[in-house]
Amino acid sequence: MEPLTPRHRRWLITRGLLRALATTVVMVALYYVLPLDRRSGAYVFAVLAVGVGLLAGMTAWQVRAIEYSDHPSIRAVQSLASLTPLFLLLFASTYLLLSRADPAMFTEELTRTDALYFTVTIFATVGFGDISAQSDTARLVVTIQMLLDLVVLGLGIQVILGAVKRGKASTGSEV
Repeated sequence: MEPLTPRHRRWLITRGLLRALATTVVMVALYYVLPLDRRSGAYVFAVLAVGVGLLAGMTAWQVRAIEYSDHPSIRAVQSLASLTPLFLLLFASTYLLLSRADPAMFTEELTRTDALYFTVTIFATVGFGDISAQSDTARLVVTIQMLLDLVVLGLGIQVILGAVKRGKASTGSEV
């Protein structure tokens, strides 16, 4: 593979970042407009299980795409920039559904923004305490998120970086 010119490298990086930003904006917009109605706790757990399964499948697909990309590093940034918000929005939707099913599950009834904020504070491990889980069901979902946060941060990033390394080795790419 030919070395990239500085201009072409900048273009690839800019395009990759814009694609990642656009993907995130679309996902957040969908989170705010898709109907999330009141449902039972069993329904919420089923949606969460299916969502985590789909996320795992998407991650596997992204790893493969990174390995076969002409520019694995850029593809990895795009992958992380789409998979991470999807992970967070999955849990935000779950917390919103739980709150709508029973507002007493949290210290206050959650809006979409509250649910997203709560999800991010858990992911970032800051937990300000202004919103907290009050029921066993909500605490169980929070525990699941915290455990999966560790998997995403540890194993997930390691898998993505391994895919970049394999992709660069097979294509000879600089980026």
